[in-house]
Amino acid sequence: MKKAGGAEKKRVRRSSGAIQNGGRDSSSDTPPRKQATQKDVFQLFAEKVRDNKDLVSRWAVLQETRVEYFRGKDFVSFLRNHPEVKDILESDRNLEAEDIADALLRKNLLVRCDRVVKTLRPGKRKLSTWPAHLEIFPDQVFSENDAFFAWTFVKRRPLWQTLLSFFWPVVTLAICLFPVYPHRCKLLILYSCLGVLLLFLSLLVLRGTIFGVLYIVLGKRVWFFPNILAEEATLRELFRFWPKKDEEERPKWTTRVFYAAVAVLVILLLRHHAPDEAARARYQKRVSNIIDDVLEWSPRLALSGMMENMQTVVNSTEPSNATEEEVMPPDAMDAETFTVQYDAEVSENLENSDENLDSREENLDKSDEQKHDDI
Repeated sequence: MKKAGGAEKKRVRRSSGAIQNGGRDSSSDTPPRKQATQKDVFQLFAEKVRDNKDLVSRWAVLQETRVEYFRGKDFVSFLRNHPEVKDILESDRNLEAEDIADALLRKNLLVRCDRVVKTLRPGKRKLSTWPAHLEIFPDQVFSENDAFFAWTFVKRRPLWQTLLSFFWPVVTLAICLFPVYPHRCKLLILYSCLGVLLLFLSLLVLRGTIFGVLYIVLGKRVWFFPNILAEEATLRELFRFWPKKDEEERPKWTTRVFYAAVAVLVILLLRHHAPDEAARARYQKRVSNIIDDVLEWSPRLALSGMMENMQTVVNSTEPSNATEEEVMPPDAMDAETFTVQYDAEVSENLENSDENLDSREENLDKSDEQKHDDI
């Protein structure tokens, strides 16, 4: 019986060794290129999923680094709605979303994160849906329940971003050469920029007014174009019109009354300190003069002004070649006639100054009389 048991153990060891050798042989039979392609399959899958806009993602700070992350439940719903994305995985296309995410975690294409702030802020019912600060979760396993996953690889730049990086210097040079443009081009650029700026400011004022009215009257926080000031948003999200659902607690009536009083006070102060028509006209004239100076400037005027300044400087620095005959009075004019003319000029200047003083005194007397009549 002992010999039979020993023979069975030897057979089991041999069979297990054969299986291991067979596994090694089967793995060694596969060429290294296929193994490389199998490793790159998940990389391609991760890049395609990240480039797809249907997977909702945001940007946050993870250990002083900005990362793009998504939620676990969004990843599961994305693969459920887009099963064609799994075709990149070839033999692993039939895997579940949890298994695919675990494979991405093992290959360090993803990292599971957790929110830094885990306590509710005052006045809120639940934690923020998309936290701005994350930290690495100790257990690197996929989960749908309040789990966040950040991409660890560098995203490939699309073609339009590469072209834009080449066109940026050209655009910068074109902006620097704005003063040399023809007058019509300057007017077109100026009014286009002013129109876009006016549209943006009016949109901000309108959405702020609607928010304030609905907040005070109904106690609801409604922001139309909610992503218009977002730092990281796609073009579709940037011009999204409908507001998001208000998840915060409804404000108290005392808070609404306080903000209403503040709004009325601000409106009264602005109306009281509003500039009059004369001040508005002066400001408009000053601004129009500045704009006209910018639009009417040309290199020819600048060069002509530089030449005139150079000529005046040269004329002032040239040594006087005048002879003593030009400086001294002519021979026909003796010293007495010269002094007489000088005295006559001095007397004329004194008379003119006296007339100016008399006219100033008359004006002052008239102004005093007018003030007296007004009183």
